[in-house]
Amino acid sequence: MQAVAFCPGHITGFFKAEIEEKRPELQGSIGAGFCIKEGVTTRVNVSSSEKPSFKIKVTGYQSDNTQVSEFVIDEFFNLVKENYFVDVEHQIEIPVGYGLGSSGAVALSLAFALNKALQTNLSRTQIGQIAHKAEIFCKTGLGTVLSSYHGGFEIRTKQGAPGIGSLRKIHMNSSVIVICFSPVSTKKFIKNDLSKINGLGGKMVNKLIKSRDYQEFLDMSLEFAKYVNVITPKMYTVIKDLQKNGFKCGVAMFGETVFTLVPKSKEEQVIEIFKKYDNGIMIKSSIDTSGARVS
Repeated sequence: MQAVAFCPGHITGFFKAEIEEKRPELQGSIGAGFCIKEGVTTRVNVSSSEKPSFKIKVTGYQSDNTQVSEFVIDEFFNLVKENYFVDVEHQIEIPVGYGLGSSGAVALSLAFALNKALQTNLSRTQIGQIAHKAEIFCKTGLGTVLSSYHGGFEIRTKQGAPGIGSLRKIHMNSSVIVICFSPVSTKKFIKNDLSKINGLGGKMVNKLIKSRDYQEFLDMSLEFAKYVNVITPKMYTVIKDLQKNGFKCGVAMFGETVFTLVPKSKEEQVIEIFKKYDNGIMIKSSIDTSGARVS
């Protein structure tokens, strides 16, 4: 039995962590961000086996560990009566560790593919909850799964896994242009720096709910990144270059990554600016409105 599923990448502009609850499905974050067309495609082949076992292969951008995938596989092994060998291939189209939601996309695409291949007949919500639990347990993210599950440009208004957390969507047609320089450990950040940023993130959510303005979202993302002190000298150079040319921008949580949202007519102008920084990875994309899905 086999199955293929896709999950878009996701960029968070700002957030407030909500991790006081004991149960992982009630933990998460509120905040705002958007899904991009690039993400993770996961192919799964399952066959009967004497004992539960698996193999994980990664193509495209490489991940430094498979902890999230292993957690999701174990959750599904607990649901099935028979023993299976699970052969997994993650095709990762987005740089890992740059604030593009790769671990959430790995977890969700794998959960959707396993549900189909193993015929566990879980609801969409139950599939999303397994992926969310994997991210919380492995400390690789807080709100990415909820966002990537739904797709689009979103304001997360209540934390938690799909079916528990909630969000509001802002409809927009902007092009997304991103430049990534180097990775930042989400796990390290989630452990060390949350307390100082929660107040600002919460205020920004309330403000954006009222304005629903993506230009204001970019301003907030930049303000948030300055407050959290994650902007490197290299990022400042790019930000100033964009601003000098009349473009607002934001910073992805967490990575040395700058992004902007512009009308299609302005795409080339931004690309020319980013081309100056040839030590970065540039991605030109658009908003993915569909969210995670079986292919």
